[in-house]
Amino acid sequence: MADTIDADERKTIVKDFKDAVNMTPAQLEKWLDTPESKEVGWKGEDGKGSGESVGHKSGKRIVELLHKKQADLDADDLAHMKKVTGYVHRHMKQKPAHPDGSKWEASLKNWGHDPAKK
Repeated sequence: MADTIDADERKTIVKDFKDAVNMTPAQLEKWLDTPESKEVGWKGEDGKGSGESVGHKSGKRIVELLHKKQADLDADDLAHMKKVTGYVHRHMKQKPAHPDGSKWEASLKNWGHDPAKK
């Protein structure tokens, strides 16, 4: 993938990611430490809901990505950034009637997007 991403596409991926992720690393880390952040999301195929959710793990990775210099982003980083952008865009379209305090809101925040922020 690294060889197939040109400079313009790299810039687009980074810009789209920064547009989708509207929480700072500190805000996201603080959120990920809350019980609410750990209660939402898909936790694996075992159906038991055990372990860390995909979104919570993604949040930790997003913090790392936000600290990286653009020049240091590798193909895996860019792929995750695209995944995050896609997730945020899809879930913003599914806004419930009462989003405040909802699982929808908590899930988005795990992915670095606070829907209450303008």
